[in-house]
Amino acid sequence: MLGEMKGYRMNAKALICDERQRFALEDVFLKGPAPDQIAIRTHYTGVSIGTEFALIRNKLSWGPYPLCTGYMGTGAVEAVGADIDNFSVGDEVYFRGNDAMTLADGTSVTSACGVHCSHVVTRPNTTHGAAKMIPGAAMDVACMFVVPAVGLNGVDMANPRMGQTVVVHGTGLIGLGVVAACAHRGCVVIAVDINEKQLSIAQTMGADFVINGSAQDVIVEVKKISPEGADVVFECTGNPQCIDPAIALCRPHGSFVWMGTYGGDPVKMNFFTPHGLRLQMFFPSDDGLQPCRRAVVKNIAMGTLKWQNCITHRVPFTEAPAMFQRINEGKEKDIVGVVINWLE
Repeated sequence: MLGEMKGYRMNAKALICDERQRFALEDVFLKGPAPDQIAIRTHYTGVSIGTEFALIRNKLSWGPYPLCTGYMGTGAVEAVGADIDNFSVGDEVYFRGNDAMTLADGTSVTSACGVHCSHVVTRPNTTHGAAKMIPGAAMDVACMFVVPAVGLNGVDMANPRMGQTVVVHGTGLIGLGVVAACAHRGCVVIAVDINEKQLSIAQTMGADFVINGSAQDVIVEVKKISPEGADVVFECTGNPQCIDPAIALCRPHGSFVWMGTYGGDPVKMNFFTPHGLRLQMFFPSDDGLQPCRRAVVKNIAMGTLKWQNCITHRVPFTEAPAMFQRINEGKEKDIVGVVINWLE
């Protein structure tokens, strides 16, 4: 075990975004580990295009630039603090955050949550710390664990039952996690999107029906399958313009789940539609913490959650700045899931 060493700073490489939304691999320093922290050599990190790029574009703010984003990764423990007795050097882990970092010139970096970095120092025994990898889960797939856990958390909260019809409105990574979780429950799953690639992936994750909203009348198509509407609608786009159309897909006395993140501004909805349908609404937040994370990683290990189907791009860390630049400029149209390899 290692306690915190006075003056010790770990050299690392991190993907940094500045106030002009430019991306670069920068030398950074990490302190520690303190007695209640562990140090991790990062193997893989997953990219959450929705939340990360909301932070990058300052639609959400967790602190000033420069930023290091990323909130899900896998790696191996390299050092443990003196008070840690449930992790050992060499343990493979999945983790949610990097506690703090500075640039080489001493400038503080906002760690939001900062896992796109060659090393991580974190307090593992917290709600957003680390957990030991479940044997059999591929590290490059399990690094994406948060997004399907977010989906599972929303499904667990709304509790759709076997045989009920659900609509998943938006099949980005969160929506694909919802599709899989509902399929595992035995629901009839309708996936709605305007992206054919994502709808194709949704079918591999368990969607029984897919509807392309750019070419089909979504309400008409849903009611062909379930004449009264869906028992549960999961709105996963995070687009305020999609709220009212998604609510209209619910059956009377059905449920509506706000899976998307809509930013800091107030959102509007037509009150009379959910009022007239007498809907129940759910507002899940975050990823359900360790119970949901463990369930997701376990299902990946067992092969029951084929999350590798959702990974469309894999890049070495040296190519991460260019990839982020292309995503931010809208030049990557076919991206669903991105994994960064920190070992290459």
